[in-house]
Amino acid sequence: MTSPRHYNSKRREQTAEATRDRVIGAAKSLFSRDGIDRVTIAQIAAKAGVAGSTVYALFKSKDGILQAIMRAALFGERFRSAQAVMEGVTDPALMVALTAHVARAIYESENAELGLMRGASAFSPALREIEAEFEKLRFDMQADRIKLLFAEAKAKPGLDMAEARRIMWMYTSRDVHKMLTQDGGWTPERYQHWLSATLLEALVRPEAIESLRASEQPSI
Repeated sequence: MTSPRHYNSKRREQTAEATRDRVIGAAKSLFSRDGIDRVTIAQIAAKAGVAGSTVYALFKSKDGILQAIMRAALFGERFRSAQAVMEGVTDPALMVALTAHVARAIYESENAELGLMRGASAFSPALREIEAEFEKLRFDMQADRIKLLFAEAKAKPGLDMAEARRIMWMYTSRDVHKMLTQDGGWTPERYQHWLSATLLEALVRPEAIESLRASEQPSI
C-alpha cells in the first residue's frame, strides 16, 4: 500500500513538473513573438498563470528558463532516439559515422522547436551566450568517440587528437547544417549521408572505413 507521505510527495512532484512545463511554454511563446530581450519574468509568470516568485524558484532567472528551453529542444526525444542507436556500439569508426545521425537529430529538433524564437531573437546577447555554452557541451560530448578512435589506432594518419576533435565539431556545427539544408535545399537524409561519409574520410583510417563498409552497416 502506498503511504500518504509518498503519495503527497509524488503529487507535489507532478504539480511542480506541470508548473514548470507551463512556464517554459509561456516563455517560448513570448520569446518567439517579442524576442528574448524584451520579455520580462513578470510577463512570463502572467502568461503561465503563476506568481513571479514561482518562476524564480523554478528557474532562478530568465537565462535559466532559456537554458531549459534550449536543453529540451536540442536534447529531447529525437536526440535520445539517435543516441540509443549508439548503445552497444564498440567500433569507434562506426561511432564516427553515427555522429551524423546525432547531429541531424539535434538540428531537426532545434529547427522545429526554436525556429520562431531564433527569428525573433537573432541579435540577442542572451541567446548568443546560451548557444556558446551548448556549443562547448556539444564539443565535450564528442570527446570520448575521438579518444576511442585513437586508442584503437583507427584515426587517420597525420591527425592528432586535438585536431580530430575540432574537425568533428566543425563538420557537425549548426552553420554547416544550415548552409546545406536551409540555404542549399538538401534533404535531411542527404545531409546525414554526406556528413557520415565526410567524417569518416576526414577522421578514420582508410582500411577501417573499408572494413566498416564491408560489414554492410545500414547507416554508412
